[in-house]
Amino acid sequence: MVKTEMIPIQKKLTHKELNKRIRYIETLIKVLDRLYFIRYRYMGDSVEEAAKKVGVTKKVAYVWQKRWNKDGYAGLLPRHGGGRPSKLSEEQRDDLRLYLRLHKVVKTSQIAALIKEKFGVEYSLKQVRIILKSLD
Repeated sequence: MVKTEMIPIQKKLTHKELNKRIRYIETLIKVLDRLYFIRYRYMGDSVEEAAKKVGVTKKVAYVWQKRWNKDGYAGLLPRHGGGRPSKLSEEQRDDLRLYLRLHKVVKTSQIAALIKEKFGVEYSLKQVRIILKSLD
């Protein structure tokens, strides 16, 4: 017997928009940890003590301090360019999404073979699982 929800969820954002906001908040949390580290340094803690309090290695803490000394707050912002671009274009991803909905392919190994055959791109099974999550 399937239990019905008393209060159904209203989908006010797409999965993509929701994930984008989650990544933004994760970025803010990273900056917050770095600001705590700086505050501990202001309060007189050694680099090693402050690093332990925020849960990072001494090496990472020295990188943060160097960036702070050079660029202030801007130096604490994460410096990643979003990662390596996908081997599949947005159009190919849309084609894959549609194909998977129509054909109900479920095994990761089959999907990896399909991507290789249809688009000429070879992915590890781990990467295929990541791609599948992004297609939702």
